[in-house]
Amino acid sequence: MTKNILCIAIFALCSITSIAQSKKETEKQEQVKNLVWNENDPYRNVMEISENWKNESAVFLVKTVKYIYNRPGNSIEYTKIERERIKLLDQAAVTEYSEFAYTEGKVFYREMSRVTNTFHLGVKVIKPDGEEIEIDVNQESVTTNNEKKIAIPSLEKGDIIDYYFYTNTIVGENDLYQYEPVENTIGDNYPIAKFEFLLETEDDFFINFSTYNGAPKLQQIVEPTKKDKKRVYSFTAENVERNDFPRWFFPLVELPSYKFQVLFARSGKYEKKAYAFIPEDVNTVKTNVSKEEIFNLYEDKFRPYGELGDVERFLKNKNFATNEEKVKEVFYYIRHAYYTNYVEAFVMDEANIMYPFMLYGKNPIIFNNEVDFVRFFTAFLKDNKIDYEIIVGTQRYNGDIKDLLLESNINFILKVNTEKPVYIEFFDAYATPNQLSPLLENTNAYTLKVVDRKHIENIETVKLPTTTYKENNSTEKTELTFAPDFSGIDINRSFEYNGQTKIDEQKSILMYYDYVYEDHAKYETEPILDRVKNKRDQEKYKNEYAALLKKLKNNQQEKIKERTAGEYNLKIDNYSFKIIKNGRFGKEDSFEYTENFTIGNDLIKTAGKNYILDIGKLLVSQVDLSNKEKNRTNNIYMSYPRSFNYQIVVNIPDGYSVSGLENLAGNVENETGGFKSSAALDGNRLVVKIQKFYKNNYEPNAKWPQMVAFLEAASQFTQAKILLKKV
Repeated sequence: MTKNILCIAIFALCSITSIAQSKKETEKQEQVKNLVWNENDPYRNVMEISENWKNESAVFLVKTVKYIYNRPGNSIEYTKIERERIKLLDQAAVTEYSEFAYTEGKVFYREMSRVTNTFHLGVKVIKPDGEEIEIDVNQESVTTNNEKKIAIPSLEKGDIIDYYFYTNTIVGENDLYQYEPVENTIGDNYPIAKFEFLLETEDDFFINFSTYNGAPKLQQIVEPTKKDKKRVYSFTAENVERNDFPRWFFPLVELPSYKFQVLFARSGKYEKKAYAFIPEDVNTVKTNVSKEEIFNLYEDKFRPYGELGDVERFLKNKNFATNEEKVKEVFYYIRHAYYTNYVEAFVMDEANIMYPFMLYGKNPIIFNNEVDFVRFFTAFLKDNKIDYEIIVGTQRYNGDIKDLLLESNINFILKVNTEKPVYIEFFDAYATPNQLSPLLENTNAYTLKVVDRKHIENIETVKLPTTTYKENNSTEKTELTFAPDFSGIDINRSFEYNGQTKIDEQKSILMYYDYVYEDHAKYETEPILDRVKNKRDQEKYKNEYAALLKKLKNNQQEKIKERTAGEYNLKIDNYSFKIIKNGRFGKEDSFEYTENFTIGNDLIKTAGKNYILDIGKLLVSQVDLSNKEKNRTNNIYMSYPRSFNYQIVVNIPDGYSVSGLENLAGNVENETGGFKSSAALDGNRLVVKIQKFYKNNYEPNAKWPQMVAFLEAASQFTQAKILLKKV
């Protein structure tokens, strides 16, 4: 009886708590709603659009975004309110806005501070006659995989959707806190009648903010007083035309945009600890970062430092023909000793097989940031009397280095001044010397000049090197063998990637076990299970690890199989693949793998006693431009110049000949790139050779028609057919 009473009491207490929380949440939702939809809302009756936008899919009547940074008590608070009011003019827009998805806020701990995230969504539909229908978000939402989705019923052309997203983050007591940077264009996929931006801060919040490419300048509209330290900044834009944001485009480089970052420092001593470019005082908005400021921030950040005992032991009794060779070999050693050597440990830990890091001794060195790596590597250079400089660059989609505003947009590169300069970026498992990020190639950068291999004493502007389309090449060979009754095709493919083309492929295809054991053998280090000395534990971990490896390898094969099936848009069977070379030791070291599979007769059509082969469809993943894309107005920004070489070999069945080779020959080349194809018979084999290449990483819009010419030639080739004729 007592137990039942206790249960009832607990249930009642939980119910009361739940009701209280629900009531509190409802009150908060009402408060948020009143921040956006209230009697003083200047946009509540805005319903009409400009006549010149009548043929658009949709038009934003208003788009506002407000950022608020304040400090309640000892905490710091961040609030973002986005509000959009959009008129839907066709069925495509109606379909797009028929569902909303979001995730709920939560409480967690970060950097020893309690962090509370809160999220609210409000949605209402305004009919052409002015009737407003507010959607009950809580009632209508459906949760799937921690994501809430809300269907918006009965939407029609001519309706207006008015909605807001409210995000609030409170960080517990913190003396120094840098918020994530914000980088956005003003424009969208639909025209915007009015765009409004607001930024509100108070004491101890420092602001870096600038607008670009013709965007309005930020204006201060509320200044602090003795009683109220609030500062408010704003800018507005009207009649913003839509942009299609096409492929090969860097919006922040060309479109009106804004970037900013806010940093909180509770006092002057914390301002000095901030690893960022910040204004001299809270009342000044920092709009750019000068070359001199970069020098001042990094002058003391990169003093050489590191325990080089392992490197010295690696170098012992080794002779190198040049310092260039020495630098490269030490880089590969460091990449293993302080990175790939620990990959298995992180896998073991994540899979909860064991806690492995005690097997590496006290305080193992693991590089996980650029500054530590640069200081360590320059310590090696200093000890070996090899000159160097440190380059500060930014990737092309951020704009030019002279417009730098955010420290997070910086990349560091070591330029080692050996017989031939060696460029080194912070490494991952695939990094090699002289293999820069393609988005840094041919950009302006600053170089920090180092004297006596220790002191940074000057800064200069430099241009980073670039690669050519011939260096960045891939070769794909596809060989077809027909089933005796033409019911299917066996396909063997081989791939070879060089230069910049291999980086993404390595990251997409390779798993850690495709290179870690090679590294252990090369550098005579122990795989993790060899470090476990207790035989019983070793056997237990070995069994669990073997099961994990089997699962990972199956997943890897299935992932690559799905990718290949997606390229052909066909069902494939009997799939297998094999890594030939992982391409991790040198810019010129190619990444190679093969795959084998079968497909049905989807590419084969009967024609009496003969067969038609859709041979063009074997040239997969070609750009198929829509009419809209052909009328592009934006300039063209690509990652890097590149070339693709294809060879398609068709084994001709006995008793058949081939006709239609003239359909496989083509040649389109101009100053932007080209597409070439040819076909010839070699005994009972048809050999088709194809080359496609992009000569530059950037083309002005005026040259877009030239690009369209060779892109269309490649696309048209995919429709080519040949006839296998019964002899």
